[in-house]
Amino acid sequence: MKQAFAKNKTNPFIIILGIAQDGGVPHCGCNNLCCRKAWGDLSVRKNTTSLAIIDPQLKKRWLIETTPDFKFQLALLNKVFPTIKKPPGLEGIFLTHGHIGHYTGLLCLEKAILNAQKIPVFVMPKMKIFLLANSPWKDLIQKKNIKIKQLQKNQKTKLNKHISILPFLVNHRDEYTETVGFVIEGPNKKVLFIPDIDKWEFLKNDIKEMVRKVDLAFLDGTFFDQSELSYRNIKEIPHPLISESIKIFSKLPLLERRKIYFIHFNHTNPVLNKKSKAYKQVIKTGFQITEEGTVFAI
Repeated sequence: MKQAFAKNKTNPFIIILGIAQDGGVPHCGCNNLCCRKAWGDLSVRKNTTSLAIIDPQLKKRWLIETTPDFKFQLALLNKVFPTIKKPPGLEGIFLTHGHIGHYTGLLCLEKAILNAQKIPVFVMPKMKIFLLANSPWKDLIQKKNIKIKQLQKNQKTKLNKHISILPFLVNHRDEYTETVGFVIEGPNKKVLFIPDIDKWEFLKNDIKEMVRKVDLAFLDGTFFDQSELSYRNIKEIPHPLISESIKIFSKLPLLERRKIYFIHFNHTNPVLNKKSKAYKQVIKTGFQITEEGTVFAI
């Protein structure tokens, strides 16, 4: 198991459970070179973006995002920090928004699969309305597989006495719900998590200043540049290109740049290949590429 920072048996930590865009790798319908190997060798597959927060001392686990790869991610979490509690063994789930790769894993909690009991699901107001109004999500609520806990922007939710999560609004194609990023605060470190955003310049707060105030920043790296997507108009799915982000953050001191881990990669993104020019450019300029299974003490 990769470890970016040493952890002991009592310090809280996060583990990266997925790094891909909503469709994962391999991507449905793709038989191009970027996915071909993953179809034949699932050991090189990439799960959809998610992370878990673990407090070893209190033996508690929380999840951020429930993705289409939930069952694989729960298995990884159980390998890293097993629990004797009934599956899924989670104290709560936090969701950023209502796009398919970020919440549809909730279906694994229903009667035919895990038949979970009253798992707290923390969401923003519009996301709450969306889940309450639409099946099969409202069925999960009615059957008490999950219980909805409402978040408020810019207000901390305490997980326990030394871990909290603060949601803040970000600009992203909000067809169904609002979109948030999170600041996760542990006893020793703060973590910024923004897997989806349209462009950094539309963010209410200065993203560079936000990076300065935290110890780790997992930021939207969906596409490397405009050339990689030939089958769709990239302007219809705006994200801050990694090539753009490098320019935006390039004036930060090296120690600040090293905090930044790009995440949420489309299957076409060349940074998924460590031998690519794109990957080498990211590393050379002082930034990081998030890897599944990496553990970070907080």
